[in-house]
Amino acid sequence: MEEALTVEDALKITINDSPYTITMRTPGSEEELVRGLLFSENVYTDLQTELVTTVKEKDEVGFITWIDAVIPSEKIGKGFESVRNIVSVSSCGICGKSELNSLPAHSVKLSTEEKLNPVIIGRMFEQMNSSQTTFKQSGGSHAAAAFTLNGNLVTIQEDIGRHNAVDKVIGDLLLRKQLPKTKCMVVSGRISYEIVSKCFAAGIPFLAAVSAPSSFAVDLAEQLGITLMAFCRDNKFTVYSHIGRIKKQT
Repeated sequence: MEEALTVEDALKITINDSPYTITMRTPGSEEELVRGLLFSENVYTDLQTELVTTVKEKDEVGFITWIDAVIPSEKIGKGFESVRNIVSVSSCGICGKSELNSLPAHSVKLSTEEKLNPVIIGRMFEQMNSSQTTFKQSGGSHAAAAFTLNGNLVTIQEDIGRHNAVDKVIGDLLLRKQLPKTKCMVVSGRISYEIVSKCFAAGIPFLAAVSAPSSFAVDLAEQLGITLMAFCRDNKFTVYSHIGRIKKQT
């Protein structure tokens, strides 16, 4: 009996042919992954000019194994200074960084008067779950999905790593210029520091997960102005920060 497995493979990312990182991820949506990673890590945050990327290498089965991003030196952000000097593994989005800042760059607290209807939360997870084709085949992948405030699906991405799925979502939103309309991010699994940090970098004020948040994630969400929800199951959830943005049921 054959069993489907989620593919995990290395992707080397260079900037102007200089090493940046090697990340373990599920092949597919490489351009989205690179765009989202460099944006969320404050390496390239220009919204006016598209990021130029070049596929430099593929393996024997056709998987992309090396992408180079071409960025003018004056537009390379401070995130490149904390260059990842070892492999970033699929289970940990901060592994390999040479330093860990407690807050992302430009940490101005997110502010919004918009409120989220709690009924929509369960519907967003239903939409994400129904679109997880890789997970249905192998049971070995995570997913992240982006929605409008009204719960309309904008994009969904899967990867063996939670942080990679989030970066792919952010990259897709940037490439399709859909980031301004996105207000909610939902993720499978748990929420830790790097997921909150990436959500903040994208300016998304609502973040929800199937499983538990870490203490650092809760503290950071409160500090950065993100409404953090977890244990979102069976139309129930727990709000850990900025509960005033969730509409009260009448």
